[in-house]
Order: sequence, then structure tokens, then C-alpha cells
Amino acid sequence: MAFWQLTVPISADTSEGLTNFLWEQGALGVVEEESPALPPRLRAFFPDTASSTALVRSTKRYVADLRALGFPEAAGEVEIAPLLEEAWASAWQQSFPPRAVGRHLWITPPWETASAPDRVSVVIEPGRAFGTGHHGSTEGCLALLDAVVGARPLARALDIGIGTGILAIAAIKLGVERVVGLDVDPDAIAASRANAARNGCEARIEFHLDGPETLRDVSPFPLLLANLLTHTHVALARHYARLAARGGALILGGILEPEDGKVIAALEPNGMRLRERVVIEGWSSLLLEAAGA
Repeated sequence: MAFWQLTVPISADTSEGLTNFLWEQGALGVVEEESPALPPRLRAFFPDTASSTALVRSTKRYVADLRALGFPEAAGEVEIAPLLEEAWASAWQQSFPPRAVGRHLWITPPWETASAPDRVSVVIEPGRAFGTGHHGSTEGCLALLDAVVGARPLARALDIGIGTGILAIAAIKLGVERVVGLDVDPDAIAASRANAARNGCEARIEFHLDGPETLRDVSPFPLLLANLLTHTHVALARHYARLAARGGALILGGILEPEDGKVIAALEPNGMRLRERVVIEGWSSLLLEAAGA
């Protein structure tokens, strides 16, 4: 079987929108790549039954629409080329090597056999939901989570926007007893549930197809996790304050470095104090403490 490989140049501001667009076009997989030798780009894989002409045309139109909205233009052209099945599988899998994060975590896809005996293994199947540990945003959250949970056992955590489940699963593996996971995307709930089963911790995670505004009459959580975008953090600031226990930790990711000041400014009036900031590949992850409930 043959596949199409569609290559799309991206900027930090257009990566998420273009990734979602390619999934909507029927992509079998989407990989974000960046290296010193190449500008940032997405590689998306489609079955050969898809029209290559239509894929290129619709993608160029979407890129043009983003440009018209004021998003910066990325260097390079939208290109498509055929790829045999073996090459597609290899290209997809090589984009997700196992990696060590923080002091204790080993993030690995299910097809990898390499292990790290001195680390806690978190097995994540890359898919439609966000979060594989290879993005600077997710890695920063994982590093902060490793430090927080390693310092004190926690009974409960809330993961807002659970995605692939990587943060919830890592929290369980590091010692949190139970996690409540929320997401408004059914694909994310399905992916996180499957990954939790893969890691043997499905029974310790509650999955809800909802946002945090639906959580009422619950005890505040000693740990909140949210790997979302800047504008979403700002919009959810009052819910973070409502759901965080006094002295609890809040770990936020998905924030472009120049925008983290907006998030901090939105959270400080709601009783949150910044404790630590990690920046990886231009993405900020924040650790805040809830001063009041």
C-alpha cells in the first residue's frame, strides 16, 4: 500500500491550527518537525486513495486564510510526494523516540523496546489528541510534575484538557492516587482512556467529556494540570482558583514564552503565586501555588 506525505511549513502561531486542519482532512498521522538544518514543518500522511491535488489545494487555501488573518507566513512551500507503507511506518515511528524527562520519567511509544530501569515508564500512543512528551510545552509540564509529585505524595489531581492522558498517567505513575480528567474532545477522551489502559492505571483515572465549569460541589484539588493555550488559561482563571486547594499546585503549559505574562497577570488576582517557570523551545510551563481557596 502507498501513502501520500504532505509537507507544510509552520510557525509557532500556526502549528496547532494546521495540525487540526490536517486531521480533519483525514490524515493518518501528523508529525511536527524542527531542526537546525530545516525550518519548522508538519509532515502529514494520507492514504493513496486521497486526491493529492485536492489536498495541496485545500491546504494552500487554509494557509492563505491564516495569512489573511494576520498570522505570520512560514518559509517554504506546501509539497506532496508518494511514500510506500514501510517508509511511512518508519517515518512515523522515528518521530517519536523514547526520551527521559525530569528526574524520574521515561516517555515511550508502545512499539519501542528500549527501557530505562531507573525511571518510571509512561507509554503513549501518538494519535489525534495532543501530548506525546516531544513538544516543549508537554515536556515542561512533565518536568514540573515530576518535581512536585516527587516532593510530596498527593491523593488527588485534576487534569483539564487531558489530551492523550500523558500528564494524568505520569501523575499516577509518580504517586498521585487518583486523577479526574476532563476534555471537550471525544477523540481525546478515547485516546487518554486507551493510553491509561496501556499503562495499567485506567481504574485510577476518571474520564469526563466536560469542561471545568461543570465541576460543582467537589472538594478542591491539591494539584491542577492544564496544558492548554494562553487565551484558554486566561478564560479559566476563576475556575482554577475555585478548584485549587489552599496551598495546592497548578501546572500550566501550552503558553508561548512572550505570552506567559498574560497568564500570570490573570491568575495573580485569583490568588495564584508563580513559583517556577520552565521554557523549552519557546514554550513556557508555569508552576503556581494557590494562596487561597
